Amino acid sequence: MTPTVEGGPEALLPDFPRGPLHAYRARASFSWKELALFWEGEDILRFKKTIFSALESDPLFAHSPEAQLSLEKYRELNFLRCRRIFEYDFLSVEDVFRSPLKVSALVHCLGMYDWSLATKYLLHVLVFGSAVYNSGSERHFKYIQKLLNMEIFGCFALTEISHGSNTKAIRTTAHYDPATKEFIIHSPDFEAAKFWVGNMGKTATHAVVFAQLHMPGGQCHGLHPFVVQIRDPKTLLPMPGVMVGDIGKKLGQNGLDNGFAMFQQVRIPHQNLLNRTGDVTPDGSYLSPFKDVRQRFGASLGGLSLGRVCIMGMSVVNLQLAVSIALRFSATRRQFGPTEEEEVPVLEYQLQQWRLLPYLAAAFALDHFSKSLFLDLVELQQGLQGEERSARQAELAQEIHALASAGKPLASWTAQQGIQECREACGGHGYLAMNRLGVLRDDNDPNCTYEGDNNVLLQQTSNYLLGLLERRVRDGACFQSPLKTVDFLEAYPDILNQRFTASSIADCLDSVVPLAAYEWLVCYLLRESYQKLNQEKRSGSNDFEARNNCQVYYCRPLALAFMELTVVRRFHKYTHQPGVPPPLRAVLGRLSALYALWALSQHTAVLYQGGYFSGEQAGKVVESAILTLCSQLKDDAVALVDVIAPPDFVLDSPIGRADGELYKNLWSSILQGSNVLDRASWWPEFSYNKPIIGRLKSKL
Repeated sequence: MTPTVEGGPEALLPDFPRGPLHAYRARASFSWKELALFWEGEDILRFKKTIFSALESDPLFAHSPEAQLSLEKYRELNFLRCRRIFEYDFLSVEDVFRSPLKVSALVHCLGMYDWSLATKYLLHVLVFGSAVYNSGSERHFKYIQKLLNMEIFGCFALTEISHGSNTKAIRTTAHYDPATKEFIIHSPDFEAAKFWVGNMGKTATHAVVFAQLHMPGGQCHGLHPFVVQIRDPKTLLPMPGVMVGDIGKKLGQNGLDNGFAMFQQVRIPHQNLLNRTGDVTPDGSYLSPFKDVRQRFGASLGGLSLGRVCIMGMSVVNLQLAVSIALRFSATRRQFGPTEEEEVPVLEYQLQQWRLLPYLAAAFALDHFSKSLFLDLVELQQGLQGEERSARQAELAQEIHALASAGKPLASWTAQQGIQECREACGGHGYLAMNRLGVLRDDNDPNCTYEGDNNVLLQQTSNYLLGLLERRVRDGACFQSPLKTVDFLEAYPDILNQRFTASSIADCLDSVVPLAAYEWLVCYLLRESYQKLNQEKRSGSNDFEARNNCQVYYCRPLALAFMELTVVRRFHKYTHQPGVPPPLRAVLGRLSALYALWALSQHTAVLYQGGYFSGEQAGKVVESAILTLCSQLKDDAVALVDVIAPPDFVLDSPIGRADGELYKNLWSSILQGSNVLDRASWWPEFSYNKPIIGRLKSKL
């Protein structure tokens, strides 16, 4: 059963132990506890603490050197841990509908501990489970109860060894046989093998398999999802006609068993077609509520938006962990100083602030955005469950698809770059595996690839924006969307006439300035992309070639700039709302301005190229404002980290522990994990150190 966390806010957020980090905590301009309550809410904080406490007190989750475990042992341990999470029953079905953010909170808590565990749980419950729930009908809900009881274990089988991003080219087939009322699932050759499927390697018993639906008359209705049993739940032996196995060791997340499967004329019941977007009657007639094939195809892959939004959250968590480690290290690591006798924390150096604090701001901005987009997606899926087919619902689906398609690249790339910067900012200690930055880097890396290659996904977003402009030019349609992310484009011509007017650092210390600049930037890149696309077509290029030739300097930066603008706008609105407690307004405003200016500064060349910036002063003002905000946030950095960092047991990084005892924690971890002490006789000169080392070990 789920343990409970008793007590009020003080018990929920106890004081940190006094130590080397106390000086920075004492200088903070706000209460980290007040910000934590505002940022998460007491209910989510209590929920997260319940999970963390359960993990820390359970021997099954005691930290073991996974790198020293065999692949087989690590995956066995990971499955046992996943099963234990279900035994704790942290989330009831009612909780899922009443408080959707608890779903992502649970995944994030597990991910902070180990992404192999979190991903295994996520793929089983959210990806397989939501595919069945959202793509199926009442006849399929029996699988939901079975997966929650772990009577079955699920996976999501879309990609194949020869096709991933190009889902329309998936080659697994499903032929309907009206004589037996069965579908025949078949892999025509090894290139059609389902591949990279998480949970499929060792543990999955059932898969949502996407296959091309062929009818007896020869007509193909395109990709459809089917529930296919691939293993016996009692023996885990493959079902007849199914070849299934593990694809081997990866760069990271090796506790997760990614696998492959091939099907040799595997027959499944007619009822196993997930039939929300398309159905087949027992006699072999095809039915669909969608008249437009493209709309049906988009709806059938709607679950991919959930995966991409989840990956955004996963990336943000990785960034939060990395900046927590690096900033606590930077506040306690002393190097050099104004005199030979005085060394100062490396966080006092402007260069260290410039390297790390923008990523801290990004962690807050992207965290807020990923949570808000997750709630938008929940609204969409609830509407689909209610059979809503309004024009607004269709527009909402398109908008969320565009946001998820660019949000995943922005979050995963920001985390990738931020983790590497944090690793380097911790010097040699950051390279020690025990300090976890290398593990975070490797575990985050697939976020840039799965559920859609980042660069390919960005084309979905730019196509969405270009389609809106095309309709405006052709039909005079308004720029409007349910979430209002594109409504500013209604002033498209006027925005293009605007210019940067800030003349001092003080003018830039609010995110309204970069917001205006971003609106101009998106309008400019949209116009340039549209003109480039039409120019390519006029020169004789077909649509495929024209779009291909517009990506690098036009459509790709357009999609990223639009995504950054959307994140900046939502974070600005959130941090400037009337409900923000007065003591928190200054620090949240600085985080908002720093993220916005820092992200904008990466587009400086285009801002000058398009004429929004002119003269050297514009660029210098933005750079100076970034450094000013870093300086203003320096004393708040440790307290900000305290808001987002998990307990030491979960963070699992000696140099990132909350007490700030950098060298004691590092030395203790080295002694506990080392065999060198037992081999001191290998080097006779050091044998005299045995008693000293023994005393140190006993004290530590």
